[in-house]
Amino acid sequence: MSIIKTRIQARRAALRAAAMAAAASVVLGAGFANSAEVKIGGLWGLTGPVAQFIPPMKAAADLAIKQVNAQGGIGKGDKLSLIMADTKCDGKTSSAAANKLVNINNVVAINGALCSGATIGAANTVAIPTGVVMISPASTSPAITSLKDKDFVFRVTPADDFQGKILARVIKKRGIGKIAITYIQNDYGKGLAESLKMNFEKIGGVVAGYAAHEAKKASYRSELATLKKGGAKHLVVIAYAADSGPVLIRQSLERGYFAKFIGVDGINNDKMFAKIGWKNVQGMFITNSGSIPGTDGEKAYIAALKAASPSAVGKPFVANSYDATFMIALAVEQAGSRDRTKIRDALRKIAGPGGTVVLPGEWAKAKKLIAAGTKINYQGAAGPHDFDAAGDVPGVIDVFEIKGNKRVLIEKIAK
Repeated sequence: MSIIKTRIQARRAALRAAAMAAAASVVLGAGFANSAEVKIGGLWGLTGPVAQFIPPMKAAADLAIKQVNAQGGIGKGDKLSLIMADTKCDGKTSSAAANKLVNINNVVAINGALCSGATIGAANTVAIPTGVVMISPASTSPAITSLKDKDFVFRVTPADDFQGKILARVIKKRGIGKIAITYIQNDYGKGLAESLKMNFEKIGGVVAGYAAHEAKKASYRSELATLKKGGAKHLVVIAYAADSGPVLIRQSLERGYFAKFIGVDGINNDKMFAKIGWKNVQGMFITNSGSIPGTDGEKAYIAALKAASPSAVGKPFVANSYDATFMIALAVEQAGSRDRTKIRDALRKIAGPGGTVVLPGEWAKAKKLIAAGTKINYQGAAGPHDFDAAGDVPGVIDVFEIKGNKRVLIEKIAK
């Protein structure tokens, strides 16, 4: 019995030692000393209706990570990395992908999601309950503003209530008094369509046709025929470039339903226009979230991106993707920890009025200032990103027009 008792006591002692070692590891892991890698999640639609937007956005995120790692890394030299996960632009898929990023990959924060429904799904099921910061570079639904998110959900692109207001003004300014609107049946489409309709009617415009459409249909001819009955010559297409967008435009042209189109960020894609035929959409104009022009932040970012990935410059949401990545890194550095709540709190400290300005790429400068206890103010590629109480930012809407075989930026409108 004494031998058995001795063995039991020895086993218990070993278990206590292992538990103490694990606890110590957790405590050390909260800082930077116990790991050589700081992981950020990239919760993006790698496949599905927004997949064509991903390569330039990833190039911008990779640039931010490269700059951080080349200028001292996180803390005492830990390397920053990006782990990608596919949402397929779907709420349920996004939730599963976010769960893997948070609970298996142990990311400290998430850049994403892109589609509004994917952001809302992942936020409600994973990010908010587990306390992980999400910064979306592209989700624009007004519904995100009202999430009860415990201050864990942010975005660095303006909401669609702003884009809808600006688009209404742009349409009216061009002498167009009557439009038809078709919008994809999801959080993004509904929010933007409602904003456009309300603001266009408020300034005297007529919405002669207004209807949602389902994704992934082979034919929208019946929907288009109904929209045409209102007598509008211009069709506003609120859709995705790799889904209903090209089908709606092509079938409108084939059947003579509409010959003039107005677009938004979801279809602002060169590959889509090339597929339809540039000659078929001449004069079409499109609105998209943009960057504040001429700032030192924009200049620094563009110079670096031109050197690293010139084809990504000027593409939709690319500057926003860079900023989301760089800001997460700054927040981790400011927090001095991988503790996710501390990272959330630090995010509001690294951007906003006051403090020493830090521009894109100025990682070494930011590290030095943070180490000295000096407040910093990140002035990003897309703008200053002064978060309001809901985690939203003011912004800029770019207006493009199709001229020849390209989209030409013709105007920037700030909030």
